[in-house]
Amino acid sequence: MKRIISLLLVSGVFLAQPVLAQKKNKKEKNNVAIEYLDQSFSLYDGLQKKIWQNPELGFLETKSSELLQNHLKENGFKVEAGVADMPTAFVATYGTGSPVIGILAEFDALPGLSQDTVPYRKPLEEGGNGHGCGHNLFGVGSVSGAVAISKWLANSGHQGTIKVFGSPAEEGGGGKVYLVREGFFQGVDVVLDWHPGSGNGVSVGGGTAIQMVDFHFYGKSAHAAGSPWRGRSALDGVEALNYMVNLLREHVPTYSRIHYVIPNGGEAPNVVPDYARVSYYIRSPKRKDLKELKEWIYAAAEGAAAGTQTRVEPEIIAGFYERLYNKKLAEVLQRNLEKVGGVIYDERERKFAQEIVKGLGEDDSILIHAATVRPLAEERPSNGGGSSDVGDVSWTVPTASFGTAGFIPGSAGHSWQNVASDGTTIGTKALINAGKVFALSAIELFNNTALIGEIKAEFEKRRGPNFKYEPLLGDRKPALNYRLKK
Repeated sequence: MKRIISLLLVSGVFLAQPVLAQKKNKKEKNNVAIEYLDQSFSLYDGLQKKIWQNPELGFLETKSSELLQNHLKENGFKVEAGVADMPTAFVATYGTGSPVIGILAEFDALPGLSQDTVPYRKPLEEGGNGHGCGHNLFGVGSVSGAVAISKWLANSGHQGTIKVFGSPAEEGGGGKVYLVREGFFQGVDVVLDWHPGSGNGVSVGGGTAIQMVDFHFYGKSAHAAGSPWRGRSALDGVEALNYMVNLLREHVPTYSRIHYVIPNGGEAPNVVPDYARVSYYIRSPKRKDLKELKEWIYAAAEGAAAGTQTRVEPEIIAGFYERLYNKKLAEVLQRNLEKVGGVIYDERERKFAQEIVKGLGEDDSILIHAATVRPLAEERPSNGGGSSDVGDVSWTVPTASFGTAGFIPGSAGHSWQNVASDGTTIGTKALINAGKVFALSAIELFNNTALIGEIKAEFEKRRGPNFKYEPLLGDRKPALNYRLKK
């Protein structure tokens, strides 16, 4: 009986939500931006699926970036490509004068997550790439919103500029950090950001700052059975470092995180390896704690090298700030997300979602989260979790983020379930909703420059008067080959 009531409740939400959405959007009927998006579902469905079908890893997203750039050019944007020494990065601009509103766009995939659009595990290519974080939706949703805003600017004759920041390699490469470092956000008044999720809501957490470091150990090769005393194992250096790091975990701040893998550990057991590499992700909610933790691990690496008579060379791959929250801007996104509403499944989509949920061991009632919008929560201090290069942007210009339900509620991040759903019309509905939130929010800001002033004032107060931006990756060039096997 309880399950029947639960199903009726969910069905009622799915049936009622379109009516509610119609009422909420009635006021927007004559809004050319919203009308454009309502008429462009097939266009953006096709565009996101092209990117989904060709999942490209960080800094290698040649075709994905080109698709987005070409679409923006076709709609009157001026596109500057290959910016900040990143071949797949771009900045697309439409309009003139102030205010200047930025929109972030990502399009990189993840390794090892190949999956068909079916509700059970079925890789399209064993070990292949897949959009487990939904960046096939991310970039397209951002671009759809920007084009919709451009239609409104042209139709209204309103002054203002919209900029799309095509930023590659969010998954470990930190493309946005290079855009920040090279000054591409100078003159931008606010930045709007989104990400596919398993629900609909505005982000209120700070996440974690992160330092990504590869430790390269160098030793001497020798026959591991015939003359091992002649060798010095680089792998011993790696293992000694890892052992010390695992001991120090007891003494780090509670919400800090350390993870590592050994991509290079030698070629054969009977050869003492003269080279080995371990890749570390070091995270903490505060950059001060992150800096101290990084220095401790660097010292451990030197000790490991000394103890194994090897040599170690640390290489910073990337580093991101934690996010700086802006309540005023978050409230703008919340108002407009509530106007747009959640993602409404049709019968086919609902059956697909139910199969995913069943496989996760969840109850169907969880699907209500796709159709509804969470209230704006209080700002939440970080208790660990993920990191994003959006953090660096948020300390440079007022930034706020939101999510729409491109994934099935209950799905884990970076999962095959995400790849399966974001390559379907469920993902397309989520990105169209995101485009609408961008359009409505930008229009509100273009029409209320006093509100932009309040947003900036809050930003300056939170950031503090003596803030100076110093990228955690220093002056290194973009790690364009970080996804290539070494």
